Amino acid sequence: MTNDHPRRAFATLTAPRAAVELSEQSVLCLPLGSVEQHGPHLPLDTDTVIAERFAHCLAAQVADRHDLWVGPAVPYGLSPEHARTPGTVTLDVHLYAALVGVLVEEYVRTTSARCVLLVNGHGGNRGVLEVLVQQLRHNHGITAWVLHPATLAAGRLPIDSELPEVHAGILETALMLALDPDSVRLDLLPSEALPDPGQRRAISRLVLDRGITWPWTSDNPTLATHGVIGGDPRKATTELGQKLLAAALDASKHALDRIATASSPGTPETSRRRHAPHT
Repeated sequence: MTNDHPRRAFATLTAPRAAVELSEQSVLCLPLGSVEQHGPHLPLDTDTVIAERFAHCLAAQVADRHDLWVGPAVPYGLSPEHARTPGTVTLDVHLYAALVGVLVEEYVRTTSARCVLLVNGHGGNRGVLEVLVQQLRHNHGITAWVLHPATLAAGRLPIDSELPEVHAGILETALMLALDPDSVRLDLLPSEALPDPGQRRAISRLVLDRGITWPWTSDNPTLATHGVIGGDPRKATTELGQKLLAAALDASKHALDRIATASSPGTPETSRRRHAPHT
């Protein structure tokens, strides 16, 4: 799988090859991450690593039926909920939306591809991206959608977690053990870094409640322990990470099949896209 990565990396193509390799049936894949605290044991670029490596794994696995090309990852995102902690770098909402929007427009301008897949590794980017893909479709007549690998994995495989998995807990730690094990430092977790069961109510109310949006922060002790919002990361294993990765890849392959069907010649969506102005 690793050997297939360079073949599907857009930035490694020469200009003439980019013109030849990509067609209207190609899918441009843009990994989106963040630079933010992930507890004492995971690197600041955890979300970027997950998004980028997942995108390359997906491109390699579906190469027999989908033409995916992975662009360089966008390493910065929207992380105001972690801004009070050392190392976190967060962008302004308008700047982030403009950055991702312009990048997508540039990929569409410079290639024949009309499908763009945003692979999002950071939950804080979700709200803006949901609006942005609608705008890109309306303004440019392209097919754009977002995959959230960690959410796909969590929704399809049970995790033995004491708390809902939100940030730097068992879920993300397991994925990193599968994708970049050398960067995981479980030995740096304090001996008392066990989740507080009392945090469940606060997590459900401040983070997960879809009826009310609260400006929560990861330095709030009622939500987090050492920046972790979720189960004890020491319960994460490489085997669990590989299972989570496989589950997310399987779900993503089905999504790609649906997109390909909706974008096939003769469908209303394809007709609208062909008649939309190309900028």
